[in-house]
Amino acid sequence: MSQEAKDLQTRTMAGIGYALAGFSIFSIQDATVKWLVTSLPVWEVLFSRSLWIVILCLSITGPRRMVELAQSSNRNALLIRSALILVAWLAYFTASRSLHLAEMVTLYFSAPIFAVVLSILVLKETVGLVRWGATLLGFVGVVIAAEPAGAINLVPVILVLVAAFCWAWTNILVRLISRKESSLSLMLASNGVVILVCGVTLPFVWVTPDLNGMLLILLLGVVGASGQFLMFEGYRLAPASAVAPFEYITLIWSFLWGFLIWGDWPPAAIFMGAGLIIFSGMALIVVEGLKSRRLQRF
Repeated sequence: MSQEAKDLQTRTMAGIGYALAGFSIFSIQDATVKWLVTSLPVWEVLFSRSLWIVILCLSITGPRRMVELAQSSNRNALLIRSALILVAWLAYFTASRSLHLAEMVTLYFSAPIFAVVLSILVLKETVGLVRWGATLLGFVGVVIAAEPAGAINLVPVILVLVAAFCWAWTNILVRLISRKESSLSLMLASNGVVILVCGVTLPFVWVTPDLNGMLLILLLGVVGASGQFLMFEGYRLAPASAVAPFEYITLIWSFLWGFLIWGDWPPAAIFMGAGLIIFSGMALIVVEGLKSRRLQRF
C-alpha cells in the first residue's frame, strides 16, 4: 500500500482523537448554557460566548487575521457556515423551551446521520459498512437512552431537526474550507458573525448577569473555544463519516453532568443506550486502528 494511504489512516486516527476531546468539552459547554439560559436570554448568552472566543483567538492570531479573512477567497463559504451555526444554535435553544431533554437529545442526534449522508453526496467520501453500522447503532442507542415521549409538538421538533441538519452541514463545510483556512480562522469567522447578529438584539433583551453568571460566561468562552478548535482539527484530519459517530459521546457526558450538577439519576434505559453508543464508537476506533497498523506493515 502507498505511503499516501498510510498517512491517510494516521490522520484519520488523529482526527478521531481530536474530535473525541472536542465533543467531550462541548458537553461542558452544553451544561453551562443550560444553566445560563434559565436567567439570561439566549441571544445574550450566544453573544457573550462568541465574544470571549473571538478575544481568545485574536490573542493568538493578532487582529491582522480579521483583515485577511475579509479578503479570503473562501469568505462566502465562511459566511454560509457562520449563518448555519447561528441558525442551529438559535433553533436548538428555542426548542428547549417546549421539549423535554429526552426528546431533544433523540432528535438532535440525527445530526451524525445527516453528516454521513452529506459526506457521500457532497464530499464524495466512501462510507463502508463499519462506519454506517457504527452511526446507525449509535443512533439506536440514543433512542433507547432518551425514551422519547409519544405526544410531541410539531414546531419545536422541526426546530431541533433544522438545528441538527445545519450542524451536520457545518461539519461538512469544515472539511471543504479547512483545506485552505486554519481552525482559528474558522472560529473567528463563525463567532464574528454571531457577535454581529446577536449584538443588534442586546439593547432589547439585555439582562445584567450576577457574579455567578459572569463566571459561567467566562467558563463558556474557554470551553467553547477549546471545544471548537479540537473539533475543527478533528474534521480537518479525518473523513467526516469517520468522525460523525463519535459525537454520541456528548450524550454520555451530558448524563454525567446532569447527575453531578442537578442530581439527575438516569433510569436503566439510559445505561442500555449508553452501552450501545460506547460500543459503536469503540468498534470504529478498533477497526480504524487495525487498518492503520495493517497499512504500516507494507
